Amino acid sequence: MGILTLHLSGGGKIIAYPKPNHVPATFTILNFPVPDLEKAVDELTKLGITFEQYDAPMKTDEKGILRGQGHGPDIAWFKDPAGNILSVLHES
Repeated sequence: MGILTLHLSGGGKIIAYPKPNHVPATFTILNFPVPDLEKAVDELTKLGITFEQYDAPMKTDEKGILRGQGHGPDIAWFKDPAGNILSVLHES
């Protein structure tokens, strides 16, 4: 029926399913905490993931990483195939 279940390390699960007349979210719908953000971004980029580039109100670097510099976690955003915004962020 088009339902996709993703099993995450640590025992977590995500269930995704199609929706008629889907409109992508304009905000982050899912964050993936990672121990090494640079490594995660590099590996995902090698797999063909394109990271979003933002200039205002926040500025990402050439890899698409927003450096929190004490004002939040380092984070990088990308879109899923349906256009929703996802992120990988440095787990603290």
